Amino acid sequence: MADYATLAIIPARGGSKRIARKNIRPFLGVPLVARPIQTLIESAIFDYVVVSTDDDEIAAIAEAAGAWVPFRRPAELADDFTPTVPVILDAADRVEQLSGNEIGELCVVYPAAVFMTKEHLIDAQALLRGRSTDVVMSATEFPAPIQRAWRQSDDAAAEMIWPEHRLTRSQDLEPAYFDAGQFYWWSRDARSKLRSESPIATALFKLPPQFVQDIDTEADWDEAERKYRHMAEPS
Repeated sequence: MADYATLAIIPARGGSKRIARKNIRPFLGVPLVARPIQTLIESAIFDYVVVSTDDDEIAAIAEAAGAWVPFRRPAELADDFTPTVPVILDAADRVEQLSGNEIGELCVVYPAAVFMTKEHLIDAQALLRGRSTDVVMSATEFPAPIQRAWRQSDDAAAEMIWPEHRLTRSQDLEPAYFDAGQFYWWSRDARSKLRSESPIATALFKLPPQFVQDIDTEADWDEAERKYRHMAEPS
């Protein structure tokens, strides 16, 4: 591990649509993107904490928070339809070129990961190292069994997606998890596998539900601030 640098990358473009200028909007007085930057730095497990952005204002705020922003993301990787993986591959390649160091483990962190803790990062890294896996993804359990889900057709008729579980007790159904949208640890081999579209082995780092909150709408934002404030209050 010591021969390779450990990198954290936050992809933070300027063109957010649902919440304008979301990535630098003050979240309880601190620009949103600054909060995960602070957590990444406090974890003390990264050689580089980098923000990939196309936006000069985001870059300035990220640098003020302690991140390294040595390049601007190319326009072809900054539109509304660009997936995350090519953005991260581009950023990791640029960091290797600029630093002269080869990247080993890599952690992708979203700007809205305000509930991420340094303990989560450290424990998830240990999970990556302790298992034969390519990616460790932050996840949390669905609040209700997905096997009891319903769907509705255009004519408003409703039906169970898995009718065989109509009478199955909830406690007898297998738990299911969803992507928490906070962070993803990549092993050293994950980048080459993602480039070649080879199969990726993924492990889940399970987060308690109180640490998971989407911030995609104004209602989400208000709820996240309320929740964060409550969690920060001394017990």
